[in-house]
This record gives sequence, C-alpha cells and structure tokens, in this order.
Amino acid sequence: MKIGFIGLGAMGRHMARHLQEAGHDMTIHDIRREAATPFLEAGADWADTPKGVALASEVILTSLPGPVDVEGVVLGPDGIADGVTSGQVYLDLSTNSPVVTRRLHKEMADRGIEMLDVPVSGGTVGAEAGTLSMLVGGNEALFNRMLPLLQQFGDKPFYCGPSGAGQVCKLVNNYISLSIQPLLAEAFTIGVKAGVDPATIFEAVSRSTGNTPSMQRRYPTGLFKGNFAPGFTVNLGRKDLGLAIDMAKDFDVPVQYGPLSWKEYDETSKRDRGLLDTGAVALIQEERAGVEIRADMDSK
Repeated sequence: MKIGFIGLGAMGRHMARHLQEAGHDMTIHDIRREAATPFLEAGADWADTPKGVALASEVILTSLPGPVDVEGVVLGPDGIADGVTSGQVYLDLSTNSPVVTRRLHKEMADRGIEMLDVPVSGGTVGAEAGTLSMLVGGNEALFNRMLPLLQQFGDKPFYCGPSGAGQVCKLVNNYISLSIQPLLAEAFTIGVKAGVDPATIFEAVSRSTGNTPSMQRRYPTGLFKGNFAPGFTVNLGRKDLGLAIDMAKDFDVPVQYGPLSWKEYDETSKRDRGLLDTGAVALIQEERAGVEIRADMDSK
C-alpha cells in the first residue's frame, strides 16, 4: 500500500517505522528534514510539503502536536487538501479537538476523502513496542477496512462512534489519567508525613479501592526512584488537559477538578520541567509538603 506519513516526532517516528517495516511504500514529511533520515535510508520517499505526501499516497496519516498544527497541515497552503483526490483515506493520529476534527471530516468528505480520527494512547513506550491503544471515530465500515493497517502499529484499536468520537473518548481518558496524578502526589505526601514509608502505602493502596493504573505505571520505576525520563511529557499533558477543558467549554459543561490539575502541569512546565514525564507534577507537592516520595520497591 502507498502510505503517506506526516509528523515524525516522539510518537510518529515509531508508528511510521512499524508501517515501513510492514512493507508499505512510504512517502514522508516533517518540519525537521533530519527526522526523515532513517526512513529515507530504509527506502522511503521524501515530500517537501503535505500536498506532496497526498499526491503520492493512498492512505495519509498525520501525527501532530495539536489542533492548530493539524488544521495547518490539512487546510493550509500546500496542505493535504490541495493534493487529495476522491477515493483516498486520511487518518489523523493526533490528539485533537472534536470540534476541529468534525470540521476536517466534513472538509475531507466534500473532496471525496474518507477520514477517521484515531488518537492514540500508550506513550512513546507503547508507540515503540506497537502496543498503542487507538480510539477511533468515523465511519464504522471504514474502520473495519482500515483495521489491518491500524493493527500494524497498535494492538488495541477500538471503535468509538461517528466523526469526533475518538477524540472525545481520548480527551475524557486523559482528563482522568492526567488529573489523578496531582491527587496521587497529594495523598502520598500526606501518608509519608504522617509516618508511613511510600512503599508500604503503595502496597496498601494496591490492595485497596484507591489502586489506579497511573500509580502502578509511574510510581515503582518513576517517582520512587526520582526517574522522570519521559514517556509522555508534562508539556504534552498540559496540552491534552487543556484540550479536554476546552471541550467542556465547547459543550457548556461546568468543570472544577481538571482546571485545578492543569495549574499543576502549567506550574511544573514553568519550572523548566516541561520535558520531563508527567509524573514530575508530583515534585511541586513534595516541595510544598517538605517530603520526598522515594522508595526501594526491590526490597519489598
């Protein structure tokens, strides 16, 4: 299949690699020409513009930072929309606004192009391993047709509903998963300052109703060791939580907890920790409480 891929960043480069290794003819583009080097060396073609990618491809995929970037790549000068012809398929892997996504679906449909919104979840670890979750919105028949392709770079594609439904589900998921991290930090600093070591608190909570995937994923090898090597950065967390809050505004839903959590990500970013893993939001609470949440789980 002739595949076009735009956006070879932290997530995109891994997804594009899986597709290239699956044997597709690849045409690629990124704002950083050097990001394409390993793909070109493996036989991919370079396009100078998103339009060039569209002209060379049957299926076009984008993995971009946010709504402004996606709109620019699709509808801007020399964008995808300038190069498509009826019958092509466009898959947006970015985390995007459902309002923007539905507008793009319509723009593509007017040109005879089928589109799915396919925001992915699982961070760079999942992208590298090919174990991403994919929350898909659009035509269900198209989803079923594209399923074999999606499974080449993610093992958990899930159909959420019509246009924009994938983005809605992704933002709801991130609203929960990102907002819970400042709460976890707050709870652990209370427990540590009250005299119980973090490893014991972790084991107790793991056996109780407070257990969460965020704690299991980020505490034993992350916060407990002071390791904040990024799987998903603070800056990206701030962006996604902001998109979820914007979605609430778009649909006139009053919210309280997400904005409080967003302030923690924003403050963490302002303290030059924006490129660390989202688990680094706990550092602010540690500083406020005057304790560190560190533990040696290997001795447990």
